[in-house]
Amino acid sequence: MSAALPNLLTAARLVAVPIVVWLLLADGGDDGAMRWWAVGLFMVAAATDYLDGYLARRWGVVSSFGKLADPIADKALVLGALACLVWVDGVPWWPLAVLVVREVGVTLGRLAVASDTVIAASRGGKLKTLLQLAAIWFYLLPGGPEWLDTLAWWTLVAAVVVAVVTGVDYARSIVAAVRRQREGAGPEPTDHDASRGADGAR
Repeated sequence: MSAALPNLLTAARLVAVPIVVWLLLADGGDDGAMRWWAVGLFMVAAATDYLDGYLARRWGVVSSFGKLADPIADKALVLGALACLVWVDGVPWWPLAVLVVREVGVTLGRLAVASDTVIAASRGGKLKTLLQLAAIWFYLLPGGPEWLDTLAWWTLVAAVVVAVVTGVDYARSIVAAVRRQREGAGPEPTDHDASRGADGAR
């Protein structure tokens, strides 16, 4: 089967990122209608992350575009929406800072060893992504009760904790891969579970 459809879904997620950002920042974040549009588009874009991975696994297709664009699209969607929430809703900035450092570090590390080593998504990485999406969705809902903001905050904190733990795990795998490459050894399977074949780690 062709990788065209999974790649199209990934590209659509990339396109959705600036639109979600614009909707969240419209009228200083005070436009309720725009906020609901942002909620809907964010959830649809997040769903494409699961769908393109499912189709790629089901059809057994891997592409250079998917390997590069899929993790970029995921991280851009999450970090873009969270940055807007920090700006317009006053969500504390430090979880965003930790997540940016983690995501940039893991992505650059994966690219550094991508020639012969795949650092696949771990269960912890998938949990981190799920917690991030849930926290952002809770925050995005306009006019929610106070307890929802509390739930969103602790869900975000949990996402940061998992991000740090899995980031250390990915760093170990990346360092091991770099050593193998320098020693001229062949690629060695990681202890992570495959998510989208050769597509991105979470």
